[in-house]
Amino acid sequence: MPHAVVLVPSSTAGEVLPLREGLSFWGGVDPESGLIIDAHHPDHGACLSGRIVMMPSSRGSCSGSGVLLELALNDCAPAALIFCEDESTLTLGAIVASELFERNIAVLRLDTQSYNRVALAKHAEIRETALCFDAEEIALSAIAQAPMKLSDYDQHMLAGRAGEAAKIAMRTLCIMAAVDRAPRLIDVSRAHIDGCILAHDANLVFAEKMLALGAKVQIPTTINAISVAQDNWRGLGMPEAFANKANRLANAYVAMGAQATMTCAPYLLENPPAANEAVGWSESNAVIYANSILGARSAKHPDYLDLFIAITGRAPDCGVYRSEQRQAQVEVHVSLPPMYDDAVWPMLGWLLGTLAPNSIPLMTGLEAARPSSDDLKALCAAFGTTSAAPMLHIRGHTPEGNRDASPDCAQHHIQAQDLEKVWQGFNEPDVQSLELIAIGSPHASVGECELLARLFEGRHCAAGTSCIVTLGRSVYAQLEKRGTIAKLESAGVTLIRDMCWCSMTEPVFPVEAKTLMTNSGKYAHYAVGLTGRQVRFGSVGDCVEAAITGVASSSLPIWLR
Repeated sequence: MPHAVVLVPSSTAGEVLPLREGLSFWGGVDPESGLIIDAHHPDHGACLSGRIVMMPSSRGSCSGSGVLLELALNDCAPAALIFCEDESTLTLGAIVASELFERNIAVLRLDTQSYNRVALAKHAEIRETALCFDAEEIALSAIAQAPMKLSDYDQHMLAGRAGEAAKIAMRTLCIMAAVDRAPRLIDVSRAHIDGCILAHDANLVFAEKMLALGAKVQIPTTINAISVAQDNWRGLGMPEAFANKANRLANAYVAMGAQATMTCAPYLLENPPAANEAVGWSESNAVIYANSILGARSAKHPDYLDLFIAITGRAPDCGVYRSEQRQAQVEVHVSLPPMYDDAVWPMLGWLLGTLAPNSIPLMTGLEAARPSSDDLKALCAAFGTTSAAPMLHIRGHTPEGNRDASPDCAQHHIQAQDLEKVWQGFNEPDVQSLELIAIGSPHASVGECELLARLFEGRHCAAGTSCIVTLGRSVYAQLEKRGTIAKLESAGVTLIRDMCWCSMTEPVFPVEAKTLMTNSGKYAHYAVGLTGRQVRFGSVGDCVEAAITGVASSSLPIWLR
């Protein structure tokens, strides 16, 4: 029987646009025009505005919810979104657009058979009780509102007795719990806010609206990287108007009680989450690392829901909060080349996400490898660009990696030729001259920076080539005590706190740079769409050599030849 559920109601009509794979709206869609800017997406260049956009589920960044709100505020959002798998990021964005800003975007979830039929249509209409297309009609049902267990304090907030902001937060959490079929809300011990980057004005509008309504966080809450270096924005040449808006956004969250951590790698802070600790994190790389490497528990919460969780200390009890939902559904056996360097880990992560775009994978075949925590950080971040899954397992290396995948799981094999294709996809052909080396996506660790200092020892960046490292305040302070900052600066390396590459725009991003090189699979994926520059990718050692010489070889790395 056809099954079509209304997640966010709105009567609308439009041209049907079926995307060939999931899409991260952040880094993948221009919030000013609705055009797909993800250079690696098969529908690159298509316009989403006013259309009924179909995809199995979204993927990638938690910030997609904010991009959807910005599209709505700019009157260039899709008329509707239709999924055939579970999806929360864009759904939450549509809920916030409707509940707080009266901008309506319909969101439906269809069974696979119905989804495939609608995808063949040129035009569709969503009515209150039916989805109409090509003289066909599919009945729509409201989302199931099963009785959910709410604590006395949940009820207190829902009734508005803790203030308007807490009421909005709890009401939205209850709606999302219904979307995710969660039977109850659970306590979480800490939160991490991702929506503090001034990627667009919607993030500022939302944060200042919640602050004006009296929002206050109730649990320890950290803040992601932001769009301004708060202590040095003038020195970096940032326009005052932009810097002021970016500061207003960050300071709004601090005024709501969040800690001024300003890092996209909160797992590098003192006292990271423990195994089995339930937390309420946003920022895709952080969520994947926390679940996979630390063994903590967090759904990949969309931007804005992260604040609602921080305000209430509660989250829907669903997904990887539950042990049975943490089992791998895909098994990927890896045959590593006899020799390889650190570039293999982000490449594996990116490729793994393409093989498990909506499912938790288990990687086998790496038992004899010795990945560092930085290698695993890079792998998790790259995985988060191509997969919607909130975690992964690696046999022999992650806390739950020895748990078997489900008996009927899909099976895949990664070999050297697959890695070669990823390398070629990350690297512009026949581009050798470089003006920029980009390190720190996610934020660089103490170990990464000390490795850079050793590789640069006695050498200096070439004239006309900048090497910029983005990192958090906590890591910077540790490096300063060790003398590492001075060593890197003597080699011509620039270190920028608070910001990260995903939030960096001109002129902090060097205007003169036409080609950049990075060791980050995450940034190699997003940089073309975010900056319009040509991109090269390589190991940390490759990046240092390129910084010193100003050029990078266009040949495959030795270990892939």
